[in-house]
Parts: sequence; C-alpha cells; structure tokens
Amino acid sequence: MPAQPSMPILTVRAIRATPVEVPLNFVLGTSRGAFRQAPLLLIDLETEQGVTGRAYLFCYLRAAAPAIMSLLGEVETVTKGDKVDPAALWAKLAGRFALIGVQGIVRMALAGFDVACWDAVAVAAGQPLVRMLGAEPKPIPAYNSCGLGLMDDLGALAAEAEQLLAVGNFRAVKLRLGYPTLERDIAAVHAVRKRIGDDVHLMIDYNQVLSVDDALARGRALDAENIYWLEEPIRHDDYAGAARLARELKVPIQIGENFSLPAAMATAIEQKATDYVMPDLERIGGVTGWRQAAELAAAHRIKMSSHLFPEASAHLLAATPTGHFLEYVDWANVLVQEPLVIANGCAMIPDRPGNGMVWNEAAIDRYRIN
Repeated sequence: MPAQPSMPILTVRAIRATPVEVPLNFVLGTSRGAFRQAPLLLIDLETEQGVTGRAYLFCYLRAAAPAIMSLLGEVETVTKGDKVDPAALWAKLAGRFALIGVQGIVRMALAGFDVACWDAVAVAAGQPLVRMLGAEPKPIPAYNSCGLGLMDDLGALAAEAEQLLAVGNFRAVKLRLGYPTLERDIAAVHAVRKRIGDDVHLMIDYNQVLSVDDALARGRALDAENIYWLEEPIRHDDYAGAARLARELKVPIQIGENFSLPAAMATAIEQKATDYVMPDLERIGGVTGWRQAAELAAAHRIKMSSHLFPEASAHLLAATPTGHFLEYVDWANVLVQEPLVIANGCAMIPDRPGNGMVWNEAAIDRYRIN
C-alpha cells in the first residue's frame, strides 16, 4: 500500500451551507413512507489559501436543514483560523458539543464538516481522497439502491428492477420489503427474482419495521429465496434481537446505517448483532469516524459496506481492508459537474483531486430551498 501523503497546510476561513431539494428519478417507497425528493445540504469549507472542500448531507426532512446550518455556524466560530487537521478538529468540536451530545443533527453537522475538511486537504495535495487515505483507486462493487420500494403493482416492480440493473450493468440491487403480510413480501421477491435471474445479488431492506418474532418468521421464509443479506429488519438499536436473528437465520444480517459513531458499531459487534456492517458517513462521524469503523471491521474480519453518499464512500471503501459493497444512489448527480461513473456494476473512483465533487452552480440555483 502506498504511503499516505502528508497533510498540506490549510486554515479554516469560512463555512457555507446551501440547502437544496432534488427530485428522485425513482420513488423510494419504504415501510416508513415514500420519498419523492431528497433534501440535501451542500457544504463548502473555504480556506485562507483559496482551497475549497466540499461535502453534502442528506437531511431526510426539509425542516432539518436550517437547524444543521445553524450548528455549522457554531462550527465555523469554533474552528475559524484553525489548521485543517480533520482528526484534531473533530476532537476539538466533540469537546465543544460534549454537554449537548454529539448525536443527531450535531453529529451530522460535524460529520459534514469533517468530510469537507478531508476533501480540502486532498484537493490541496492534488490527490484523490483515496490516496490521502493511503490506498489506490480501484473499481468498487456496487448495488443500485435508487428504487425498488413498496408497490401494489408487482409487474411494475419487476420492470423497475430490470431498469435499475441496466443503468450501469449492475449485478446487485436492493429491494424494500415490509408489506402487510409475509405472503406479499415473498410475492414481491418472486416477481423481482423472475425478472432479474438467479445470478444477480438481491439485498432486502425492511427499514426497521418488524418485531423480532415477525422478523424470524419472515427471515425463515427468505432463507429459501437466494437473498444476499437481510437489512435492518428490526429496530436499529435492538442488538439483542438482531443477535438472535443472526444466530437463527441462514440469510446474513446487515445493520449499521444508524450506528452513532464507531462506539455504537463496537457494541453491535461485541454483541454479535450482525454478520455485515454498513456505516453511514453522516452518522459514523465523517471520514474520521469511518476510518475508525474500518479498523474495527478489519479487526473482527467483518465485511463493511457503505450507506448513501457514494461519491465519498467509493474512496473510503477502497481504503477499507474488509470493503464490501457500495450503496449507489444518484441523488447528487444533478448537482455535480461530473457524476460518479458506474461501469460493469462497479463505482469507478475518479482520478481527480479530493472526493471528485465540484458543484454545478446552475443546478444548485434551480433546486435551492429558499
């Protein structure tokens, strides 16, 4: 593995945050509701040296954006004039927010700032982010997660699965389940599997909607359905329940998008609550938190995938010893000058400085939340 380049000298000058809402190309129907638009918060870290670091957050709700922007204002106040050293800045900010807790939107703000810091130092070094992490660009296996939500028309569901695979010659796709009955869940699986064939990896996501008993019943039925993993079937922090599922089901259990910082992931692993892990960049603690999580996964020999944010996550997975699958969503494609390329089912890490994102200003003006 190549040596990690030294950090360029940069100084925090200002943070700009821009809320936007982009329409989804596929309605994302989950057991927790349907998403037709994605509210995102774009973050620009400006340095005294003229280098800008970029990141974005998924706010889930439009109402969250102003609150996160307010917290980023406090981050700017605390760090203005400081050297852009991501680990040191995270430690300083964690201390500043210790009494309120580095959770929820506080954690999201800090994570977005951290990703922008890492982008800035990589841009200043003239290197892709992956090289700043001591690794090299390589194709990252990906699955298409843009659609395949709950639908009444299973024929339309199967057709959408075929369409999603064709976008980048994907060989893996995620299907959301959580219909009122097990029979309907299995019918959805059969409809999709018949259309995509047996060789395509089919991931299943319940978005935490089941009880443990129901998850056991549905999981046992899915054991016979050639499912690649079973994601978040129960409440995300019920590690005892998840451990029971992992023990009793054949299909691998996948959790992690709700891990709050690496400490939560360590607890889940200790309790044997999952077979795989998939941290979320804005919840695990940005690039700094991801690196700690990757060390944990490597130490326990657990395969680690990403949740959302494919532009930065592709770089991180290339530097993750047990890197597994990238979750691909196209939400930011309209906002950047050069979207992440998917070829032969893999994300192709761009050989551009930083995480590769440069905003399309005309698109930002179009989708800006006023």
